[in-house]
Amino acid sequence: MPFTLNAPVHSDQILKKSHFIGCVEPVADRVAALARVAALRAEHPGATHVCWALMAGGHSAANDDGEPGGTAGRPMLEVLRHQDLEGVLATVVRYYGGTPLGAGGLVRAYTDSVAQALLNADKVPVIRWQVLRCVLPYALEGWLRRELDGFGAMLAEVQHGEGVDATVRVPESRAAALVARINDAGQGRVLWRHTEDGETG
Repeated sequence: MPFTLNAPVHSDQILKKSHFIGCVEPVADRVAALARVAALRAEHPGATHVCWALMAGGHSAANDDGEPGGTAGRPMLEVLRHQDLEGVLATVVRYYGGTPLGAGGLVRAYTDSVAQALLNADKVPVIRWQVLRCVLPYALEGWLRRELDGFGAMLAEVQHGEGVDATVRVPESRAAALVARINDAGQGRVLWRHTEDGETG
């Protein structure tokens, strides 16, 4: 099961006079990640490099920001992959101290910056949601509202017409059981509508 983070966490280390400031934080997507990287550049105008790695929406990205190819972004990304993280941005701001670290030293520095931050991270499971939509008799509306809690589901929208048109968000793992329960209670009077694919949150 993939995990995301509850809040940003940081690390700070100095290696051969270079200052590495690491951060791992939850992000919704690549657009939000790029905005965060731009904000870090603005916060640290004197930094030599702002390297980053992203796992979000099933996609990954990494940027060495001028460091030798494969010594920063990619190793940071591997740390995120190894921890099975999703919807997470890792950044490391480097202030160069004048002493070269070499390729191996750079890989270790960037990897450690991310790994140290993750030691203090509060990881939370990523829940994959499925959206269900059905029309059921008015007599079942109250029953449905009471049942949803037991499935970790929530009523996203309700419209009243000839019947109750209900849109429900339910964890993917519980969707089949909820459908079976509603069908059982509805005794053939529940009409299911097509919905889009699930969401992650």
